Amino acid sequence: MLVLFVCSTTHAQTPQELLRLWQQQHVTRLAPSRVRHADVKNYLNNLKANGTPVREVGRSVANREIYEMEFGRGATKVLLWSQMHGDEPTATSALIDIFHILRRNRTQAWVREIESKLTLRAVPMLNPDGAEIYQRRNLQNIDINRDARTLVTPEGRLLKRLRDEWKPAVGFNLHNQNPRTSVGSTNLQAAISLLAVPFDERNSDDAGRIRNKKLCAVMIEALAPFIKNHIGRYDDAFNPRAFGDLISKWGTPVILIETGALQGKSEMDLVAYNFVAILSALNALADNSFERFDPKIYETLPYNSSGNIFNLIVRNAHIVNQTNGNQTTRVRVPPFVADISLNDSIQDVGDLSVFRGLEEVDASRFFVVSPRGAVRPGANDELLFYSRDRRPQVDFSVPNLEQRFPPDATYRNGIWQGKEKLLTIHRAPTPNLPESKSR
Repeated sequence: MLVLFVCSTTHAQTPQELLRLWQQQHVTRLAPSRVRHADVKNYLNNLKANGTPVREVGRSVANREIYEMEFGRGATKVLLWSQMHGDEPTATSALIDIFHILRRNRTQAWVREIESKLTLRAVPMLNPDGAEIYQRRNLQNIDINRDARTLVTPEGRLLKRLRDEWKPAVGFNLHNQNPRTSVGSTNLQAAISLLAVPFDERNSDDAGRIRNKKLCAVMIEALAPFIKNHIGRYDDAFNPRAFGDLISKWGTPVILIETGALQGKSEMDLVAYNFVAILSALNALADNSFERFDPKIYETLPYNSSGNIFNLIVRNAHIVNQTNGNQTTRVRVPPFVADISLNDSIQDVGDLSVFRGLEEVDASRFFVVSPRGAVRPGANDELLFYSRDRRPQVDFSVPNLEQRFPPDATYRNGIWQGKEKLLTIHRAPTPNLPESKSR
């Protein structure tokens, strides 16, 4: 029994064990999109009270404190930073949980390995001003991640100073991506996308980037039990303004993690996946097990794509357009059957069978009308639904149609009224198109 106990405490945690550990011990409770600077301060105060070194390292444009956490005493230095875009919050919560759980489990052999081989420093919420109003940019309205050359932003100058003074061996740049991002040219959501960041325009490899490709392979394997087929590769074109690219060029090879979304999974589920991925990589870095991973696992990952997934697809709609063309060439178009895709506006009309909606409804029993005259790409996401049984009573040509003839259901600015009258379609995503690289 003693032998079994020793063996069970000396191996690195499996992904399933890491997920259970997060489920049992995570301290972040708010959904990441609701976390503001004061919440991060509260989290950090609790970490500090439990012995985690936490220090203020800088201030934002609005003089909000920016903090750094630390764990470990090893020779390999790892710098992680999150939320340089204020509306990309998932990894901020994941970093808080990682440092809490590492500190709490210091007696475990796998944590002792990390503590003795690595020194971790993390900056959660690099852009607290943007986070406060949930916007991408800082209060100068500058994208901090495009400020690596000019360093106009105090947050960007801070990140460069932290890198230059400490010279870490590995960097983790933690972001969120559009929830409609797909894996390759499929209609599968990219829940997590990875990038071993290039350090030059030729997309060259050196020892540091090859190591990072192997660490990405570690994370792909760790995430596969939970989100297999929902892992993508971020565009690897070198960006001469971006921090990840230039930090890699300055001597700290960077791994980019972009968190998307996955239908049916919550924000906190995605925090857990970040926790599993990052800790799996740190485990592998500490015990050198990353060396057995093939970079091709990462290199063959499909690139991100867009345009295959929409917020909503209305299927088989009987579309009634009241106007088409300009004031002098108006033509009355007979009703016709087509699909409609919508994000923040109408995206397309026609045969959309190869695309997927995060939400899909069957409108075959309804006439669908735009209150602005025509259902057309570029128009506002406003649709009125009228049961086809009402056709003799409803005159679609009258002014103030919605007031004269109240619709059975409406979709406006992403909000439904009367949706229960339509049939919701539950369609599994499928890899229905050949893989291609997005540029």
